[in-house]
Amino acid sequence: MSELAPDRATILVVDDKPENLRVVGDLLRDTYQVRVANSGARALAVADSAPRPDLILLDVMMPEMDGYEVMRRLRANPATADIPVIFVTALNADEDEEHGLALGAVDYVTKPLKPAILLARVRSQLELKHARDRLRDQNDWLEAEIARRMRTNELIKDVTLYGLAALAEVRDNETGNHLHRTRAYIETLMAHLCEHPDYAAALTPEARQIIAKAAPLHDIGKVGIPDHILLKPGKLTPDEFEIMKTHARIGGDAIVDAVKRVVGERVEHADLPAPEDFTFLEVARDIATHHHERWDGSGYPDGLRGDAIPLAARLMAVADVFDALTCRRPYKAPWPLEKAVALIVDGRGSHFDPQLVDAFLDLKDRFAEIAVRYADDA
Repeated sequence: MSELAPDRATILVVDDKPENLRVVGDLLRDTYQVRVANSGARALAVADSAPRPDLILLDVMMPEMDGYEVMRRLRANPATADIPVIFVTALNADEDEEHGLALGAVDYVTKPLKPAILLARVRSQLELKHARDRLRDQNDWLEAEIARRMRTNELIKDVTLYGLAALAEVRDNETGNHLHRTRAYIETLMAHLCEHPDYAAALTPEARQIIAKAAPLHDIGKVGIPDHILLKPGKLTPDEFEIMKTHARIGGDAIVDAVKRVVGERVEHADLPAPEDFTFLEVARDIATHHHERWDGSGYPDGLRGDAIPLAARLMAVADVFDALTCRRPYKAPWPLEKAVALIVDGRGSHFDPQLVDAFLDLKDRFAEIAVRYADDA
């Protein structure tokens, strides 16, 4: 495509008669760059070579390949499909004009040519093409700019949410590596289960990305737990443990309250996201609220059982317990891998989703690699 303004555009003139090429070429050459072709086959070759024409003046009555067939082939080639074509012909029947326009021609000029009319038609079509090209370029730029800003917004969102999650971990004497490890464990489980018939529908690529991004928010509710309980180096009393358990509800409720505030303000702020755009936060709420539920219904805060526990929370349960067992805590030394694996296997069907435990067993070596890669002293 030529990027020249209309006055310096390239025009391809197609006619099997040399005198017609000369007449039209002389008429246009002072204003435009002119290329010529004396047959349909030659016209197709010139149109698909540099400099590609901005407009084609195409004779209809030519031997071997007439203008109508040239037009069909131009439109069939993606490289030439958008070049505007004006038919120039001695045919003047209405049906001939209709046929040419139906094939995609932008205009139809009859012979003998009137120079002023031809120049006016050429000028008009080139101005229209120039305007379309500028609009397309602006649309391409806008699409690229929107994509860039969306990427930036996603990055800002991810950094902000990770920062919030990291604050909760800092209060719990955790390092940011706990967030990296648990997210990596979940991603590993999901990659293993995404083709399983019981989980494929729930673990689409989009769903897996959302769950992975929401995973670091699982313990955000710990910001609401008093320090003397959260940071206690020894075993919690029953009363203290009841308070500690509230972090699940605190985290989930905080996310729900934030969503309600934004949705409630939509009447005054039309540029806020629609409720259906909150899938990420809904998943984060499920993880924060329910990652301490147990498969047999003995967990908290709601005592959910089996498949009633959101899948994202079931995944986090395995990842979080494995990480708690294999890492040092103020109240315990890290467990060896074999002991941690044995406890999770022992919780199959009671604490954990049985099929997730089966997947964990297939992946235990991969879990061990992740634990080393994101060790707290790494």
